[in-house]
This record gives sequence, C-alpha cells and structure tokens, in this order.
Amino acid sequence: MLEISNKTNLLEQKSYKYSLQDIAEPNLQRDIYTQGAVPKVAFNHRRVPMNMPEEIWITDTSLRDGQQSVEPYSVDQIVNIYKLLSKLGGPYGIIRQTEFFIYSPKDRLAVEKCMELDLKFPEITTWIRASKEDFKLARDLGIKETGILVSCSDYHIFKKMKMTRKQVLEHYLAAVSEAFEAGIVPRCHLEDITRADFYGFVVPFVNELQKLSREAGIPVKIRACDTMGYGVPYTEAAMPRSVAGIIYGLQHYSDVPSELLEWHGHNDFYKAVANASTAWLYGASAVNCSLLGIGERTGNIPLEAMVFEYASLRGSMDGMDSTVITEIAEYFQKEIGYHLPDMTPFVGRNFNVTRAGIHADGLMKDQEIYTIFDTEKLLGRPATVQIGKASGLAGIAYWINQNYGLKGEKLLDKRDPLVVALKEWIDKEYEDGRQTVLSNKELETKIAELAPDRF
Repeated sequence: MLEISNKTNLLEQKSYKYSLQDIAEPNLQRDIYTQGAVPKVAFNHRRVPMNMPEEIWITDTSLRDGQQSVEPYSVDQIVNIYKLLSKLGGPYGIIRQTEFFIYSPKDRLAVEKCMELDLKFPEITTWIRASKEDFKLARDLGIKETGILVSCSDYHIFKKMKMTRKQVLEHYLAAVSEAFEAGIVPRCHLEDITRADFYGFVVPFVNELQKLSREAGIPVKIRACDTMGYGVPYTEAAMPRSVAGIIYGLQHYSDVPSELLEWHGHNDFYKAVANASTAWLYGASAVNCSLLGIGERTGNIPLEAMVFEYASLRGSMDGMDSTVITEIAEYFQKEIGYHLPDMTPFVGRNFNVTRAGIHADGLMKDQEIYTIFDTEKLLGRPATVQIGKASGLAGIAYWINQNYGLKGEKLLDKRDPLVVALKEWIDKEYEDGRQTVLSNKELETKIAELAPDRF
C-alpha cells in the first residue's frame, strides 16, 4: 500500500510489516562480534536521508547511569547537581529531563528535595524495575515518566534472561501495560540495540509497543541504547551498528516520532559524541548524556560536549549558560572529589593551556590563533600557558602578562630584560636535570628576586 509520508510528503510503501522471528538459538552475529577479535564494521552502501528534527534537546543520566560508576552522591550533592543542570540548560529547557533512582529512602528524599525547588527544567523522571510495586512508587512520588529496561539483543534475551524472543516480548508488553495502568509514560530503554536483530526483534517489538500506546492513549518513548559503544556514525555502515540506520528504521518501520525518540550511547570506542550527533542529524530529538561523561566503563556521552554540539548545529546556545560547565567541573572536583584528566576537552586543567613557546608567541599576537573559541567568554577560562623547557621567551612574557593582569602599555614583550633573565634561570633549571614544569609560586618568587617591587 502507498501512503503519503507526513515527514517527507512523498508516497512511500507501507504494506510490509516486520514480524517477530522467534528463533530457537540466539543470533549472536558472530561475523561481526567474534570473541577475542575487534568487532568489525560492515558496510552495505545504503544511505538513509538526513532528517534533523525541528527541535532537538539533551536529557541527562548523571544521577542514574552516572551515579552507578562512582561513590553514591549525598542528598545535598544530588540537589546541587540538579540545580547546576537547570542553570546550564537555561530557560528554554535545552536540558529537558534528568532521571533518578527511587529504590532507597535516600534516593526518594533526593527526588523530593529536587521537586521542592519547583524548577521547570530539567523535568524529573525515574528509572525503575518493571514491577507493579515500582510503578506505584513512581506514581506516589508524582513522577510522570519512568524508564524501563527492555534489553533487546539475543545476548541478553537468551543468555541473561534465559527466555525466547516471544517470551521476552510478552514480558515487556505486560510491564508497559502496568505503566499505563499507573498512568505513567513508559520510556523503554532498548538495551544493547547495536547487537540486536533489528528486523527480527526490535522493529516487531516497537510496533507492538506502538499498538499498546494507541490503545491506552498514552505515548511510549523509545530510548535506543548503544550499551557497549558499538554504534558507528558512518553513513553507509550496515546494521546493527549503523546509528543512522537504527534511527531511520525506528521512524520508518515503527513510526516513532522524533520527539519520542532518544539516543543513549557509551564511549568504549571513542565514538559517543559523534554517534549522538548522528542520532540528532538523522531524526532523534533527544540525546541522553551524563555530566563529564561519567558512566559505566568508559562512560556515557559527555553532556558538556553536546552543549557545544547543539550550538554548532543550531548556531546558538538558545539560552544555555555554558560558563556553568566550569562551575560543574569545579564542583565535581572540589566537593565530590572526582578526578578529571588534565587534557579533558572543555573542563580539564590543560584543555586551553600551552607549553610550547611557538604557540605562546601566537597567543601574544592574537589569541584566536591557538584557541578553539573565546574560552573566557564561553567557559569563564582564559587561554593560559605553563612554563617549562619548551616555553621560550614568548611563553614567559605571556605568562607574566596574564599572571599580573598587565594591559596596554604595561604589557611585556619577549625582549624585556626581565623575560630574558627569567628564561636564563629556567634554562639553567632544566640543564641541571629538572623534569617538571615550574609552578606559579616558583616563578613569582624568582621574579620578586630579579625585579623587586616591579609588580
């Protein structure tokens, strides 16, 4: 049957519906996933159309998936993180939702404290086990939406749950029906979708979810979960690893609208950010992220990265306050004790620091030469230099100017006698075997010795 698509406004074939393939043995896709070998990326040279939704946004899992991989946060820490998320996301809710655990009394107290703040964004949602007791718990807290785990690869269906595809499908549909009975919007987390039989299980299952949704008059959200980070952003990659293919398939074969479609990725193969951007570009409105990328194993999609991806794709921050990213990084380090690697983009100690003299020379002439953007304006962190063996005269002059806040006529250039004398001392330090960079205190002490009272 031919129907006009409300997305493309073109005639499209709608007659074929994928049916559940209830196989006796699991399909572990051994041609791609061979234990003891690096997973392979296959190509079928089929391109799907780019389909950026009218509206895109970020959802957060810092207090759920993120919290699973660190020491549990205190109630006060959870509340402060929630407030920082709201401040970062801005008045238009670009950070639209965040999810909480509600298993323990402490979890529920944290949810209640956050609710008392009465912040419009991010909306508080939960993640629960698929049981009547948990649905009742969520409903009694006033939660309108909750995540439910619906693992969809044969690795999970056969090996972990010890069921057949038909059995697990019926089990999941019963759980979703219970969510509807509780008056809660279910968000189905399709775990391990990048190892699943997409046409033999995922599409038929989501079609059944859509049918239940229509009968209940309650929407079902679909979260496509790249649990092991196997997804790839390449346009002509084959299923099940193609991010574009997964998003296209859920929309085209299961009629999931963009606003109900979400991508959740992990960074095992360094592709979390690229995959999330691909999900946006090909039709998912939401990408699910974690602050600083904190999450299982190599972590989730770093939320701060997607703030800048959003701005680069939309041409605007749309009310987000990106300087809050620096506040968040400082809070995690100072209040929570989380260690951030120095080179981490946007938040690491050295992300906009140079040690090379030739780079410092460029910074002195025009900061735009060696900075990714105005980091002082967008992150509250000016470009800086560290003084070491390779700093050179330009690096030393730049450090002095920045450290002492020198402007205009007071700016030192690299030919200043103080700069030359300081470099001679630094060179001698390294000739004598020094290996580490010089601290601010060491430099200030030597400057006070070389030029008493100058600053």
